[in-house]
Amino acid sequence: MHMKTSEELQKDVMEELIWNPLLRDVYTQIGVSAKDGVITLSGLVDTYTKKLATERAAQHVQRVRVVACDVEVKVTGFGKRIDTEIAEAVRNALRWNSAVDEDKIEMTVDNAWVFIDGSVDWEYQNNSAQNSVENLLGVKGVTSSITIKSKTIDVKDIKDKIMKAFQRNATIDASSIKLESSGSRVSLSGTVRSWIEKEEAEKIAWSSPGVLSVDNRIEIETEVLA
Repeated sequence: MHMKTSEELQKDVMEELIWNPLLRDVYTQIGVSAKDGVITLSGLVDTYTKKLATERAAQHVQRVRVVACDVEVKVTGFGKRIDTEIAEAVRNALRWNSAVDEDKIEMTVDNAWVFIDGSVDWEYQNNSAQNSVENLLGVKGVTSSITIKSKTIDVKDIKDKIMKAFQRNATIDASSIKLESSGSRVSLSGTVRSWIEKEEAEKIAWSSPGVLSVDNRIEIETEVLA
């Protein structure tokens, strides 16, 4: 198997940025550096959605172990909104999100940065709440302190259920992942081919009934030359 150099990995990440339709008008403003499988992104974009898209595009590339995203969001023109307007938009977004009980979510906005807090029953509800906010115009960033408080804790056979879900999934190689569970807590380890595979394994673990925490220690293959 060909071992990629850091220069080749950098080129792959740049091509992935160009490939993403959302980033085709801003990729020239984004800097990419690579060293030992670590990608550092820098530059300016005009929405938080594009910042997230930049980070996720880099994570899609094989042999990328870590992504450090130093891209800044600079909102200008019609996209610039005061905090009270953003707060109202956030509240409406949560209200119209059928996966989220807005009464359990609290939020504040400080200089276009949104902070959300509260509790939900499932991790997908936490993700859904964050996604509702991330795509709003004028938002520079999102910090979530939402906790998972499942009403029904069923830890019986939790390890076996998650492993079977791994085996059904076409994205990940179940044989490369080691899973341990202790009550409602799950830990993952092993080595996978890409960040996306690591992320998918964590999502599957969170989807199991009774899981309240996932410690994801899975590593990415490191066949990259300096």
